Amino acid sequence: MEQVSQARSDTPATRRRRSVRVLGATLLTGLLLGGAVPYVTGTGDTYLSYLVLDERTDARGAEHAADQARALGGKVVQDYPQIGAVLAYAGPRFAGKLRQRPGIAAVGATRTVPVPSPPRPLAGAAFDTGTAHGPGAAALPLGDAVPPGDTAEGADDSTATVPDPGEQSDWNLAMIGALDRPAGRGAALLRPPVADRGTAPSADRAAVLPTAQQLSKVTVAVLDSGVDDTHPDLRAAVDPGASASCADGRPDSRSGAWRPDDAINESGHGTHVAGIVGAARDGHGVTGVAPGVRIAAVRLLGPLGQYYAENIVCGMLWAADHGARAINDSYFADPWKYNCPEDADQAALAAAVGRAVAYAQRKGAVVVASAGNDGQDLNAGRTDRRSPNDRTTGPPDDRQLGTECIRLPGELPGVVTVTAVDRNGLPAGYSNYGRGKVSIAAPGGDPDGGTQGAVVSDWPGGRYAALAGTSMSAAHVTGAVAVVAARHPDWSPDRISADLARAADENCTKALPLGCQDRDFYGAGILALPAD
Repeated sequence: MEQVSQARSDTPATRRRRSVRVLGATLLTGLLLGGAVPYVTGTGDTYLSYLVLDERTDARGAEHAADQARALGGKVVQDYPQIGAVLAYAGPRFAGKLRQRPGIAAVGATRTVPVPSPPRPLAGAAFDTGTAHGPGAAALPLGDAVPPGDTAEGADDSTATVPDPGEQSDWNLAMIGALDRPAGRGAALLRPPVADRGTAPSADRAAVLPTAQQLSKVTVAVLDSGVDDTHPDLRAAVDPGASASCADGRPDSRSGAWRPDDAINESGHGTHVAGIVGAARDGHGVTGVAPGVRIAAVRLLGPLGQYYAENIVCGMLWAADHGARAINDSYFADPWKYNCPEDADQAALAAAVGRAVAYAQRKGAVVVASAGNDGQDLNAGRTDRRSPNDRTTGPPDDRQLGTECIRLPGELPGVVTVTAVDRNGLPAGYSNYGRGKVSIAAPGGDPDGGTQGAVVSDWPGGRYAALAGTSMSAAHVTGAVAVVAARHPDWSPDRISADLARAADENCTKALPLGCQDRDFYGAGILALPAD
C-alpha cells in the first residue's frame, strides 16, 4: 500500500511486518485463524506457491504449464489461460526442476515462507465475466454488515478517523478542476485549472464534467485491500457483478468477497482509494473525481497482509475481463519491494505481472500505479531494507540495488505511474520520482497536514479518514481516466493517457508560478481534467 502514516513511529510497513510475524508464526503451526487462512491441514510437508509461465501466452500454454507442473508433483490450484500461466504449490526444489522442462519460459516462487498445504478448494474459481448489476444494485453480505459508526477494522484501529466533512475538504478536487461548484473551506491555494480567462471553476468546469449517467457507463477497477460497499458514499458505485476477491490468486466472486477483511491491518486502504475515485456527490461525506462511475472492487490483500504476485495477476485479469477502462494499483508487489532480473524467481514474477498488465492494456484499460513512498530516485541505485517482507523471523535483507530492479506494477511498460504533490502543488517529500520512470503528478497530500493538508476520503463503517501518499495521487488519476473515457468511449488507452498528459502539461503554468521545472518529479505535469 502506498499511503504515508501520520504517526511516524508506527508506519504502515511496521504494522504490516508486525502482522506478518504474528500471523505467519501462527500459520506455520497449522492453526486456522478463525477460518481466515485458506489452507487445509497439511501432511507434514510444506509448500511454496509458484507462478509457472509457458512460452505460449494463451490457453494452450496454460494447459502445457499445468501438465508440466503436475508431472513434477506440483498441485495446480489456478490457471490463467489469458496469459499462458498457472499457479501451483510444491516443495522448495520444484522451480529448479521445472525450469529445465521444454516449453517452460519461467518459474518463480511468489513467497519466501512456506505454508502447510495448498489452499482449500474454491468452488467456481474462474474468470467468467458474469453479468454486471445495474447502478445501485445491492449485494448480499458475506458476513454481518458493519453498522455506521462501529469499528470496522478490528486490527487497524490506529488510523484516526475524522468527522463527516460534508464535501468541504476538497482542495484536491479544486487542484485538478473536478469541482462543479466553488471550492469549500479546504480549497487549494493555487488557481484551479479552469479552461481559460480566469472564470470561476463552477462556471467553467460544470459544462465539461460528464454527467453521472455518462460515468455510469464506465467501469474502473480498484485493486486493493477491499472496498466497503456498504459505505454511504460507495453503496451505489460498487458493481457486485464486476467485483471479486483475488486474495489467494483465485477469483472468488461470492457476494461480499471483495470487502475488507477486518482481521488484517490496513484493510481500510482500498475503501479510501475507492472514495477518491468515485464517491457519490450527495452533500455528505466526500466527492470522488468521477462520481457516478462504476467500481469493480477487487480485493488483493491476502490473509497474511500481502499483495503476492498471483493476487495481482488474478486481479488484473479479472478487471480486464470485466471491462475496466482504468485499473488502480496503489500498492507494490510482495514480498520483494523491487524485483531484480538476475534472480530467477523475481524475474518470473515480473514476467507474470507484466503479461497480466499487457493483457489488460490490450483489452482497453489504462493501468495506473502509485510511484511509492520512499523518496527515492528510481533512476539511481538504491537500498532495499524491507525485503523479503513476508518473513516471520530475522531481519530483512539489506539489498543494494541497481536500476534494473523494478517495482511492480509501476515500472512496467505503459503503466501510468503517479507521484504525489501537496496542496500547493509542490513535490511531496515522501514520493518516489525519476525521469522516464514516472508519468504524472497528482494530489497526494501532507501526512502531517490533517484534514486541510491530507486527502480526506471514505473509511469502512461509514467513516472518513485523512491520509497522504502516492496511493491517493494514483486514485485521482484513475478517476480522471474515467472522466475522459466517459466523454470519449471509443478512445484507446494510449489516447486517454496522452490527453491527460497534455492537460497536465498545461496545468503546470496555471498551477505554479514557475511551472513544473522538475520533470524528474512531475513527469508530464500536474493532473487536470481535460477541458474537452
